[in-house]
Amino acid sequence: MTKQVAHPMMKLQRKVMSLVDSKIVKPDDRIGKIALLLGNDWSYWKNELLDFDFSPQDQIQELLSVEDWDED
Repeated sequence: MTKQVAHPMMKLQRKVMSLVDSKIVKPDDRIGKIALLLGNDWSYWKNELLDFDFSPQDQIQELLSVEDWDED
């Protein structure tokens, strides 16, 4: 039985969801707003987001609405 490894983007999604739950950011804020909160990790996540056709101008809720991160 193989353990399903969470996609890295799911980790980002959970982190961002906790920021929303904590009212640090709002769902209609731009994804770019989390750059300050991710600090040194932002350049990595920005590249990952771009790979999935997200831009820093997109709203956070668009990122949170993705249910499947399979790269088919």
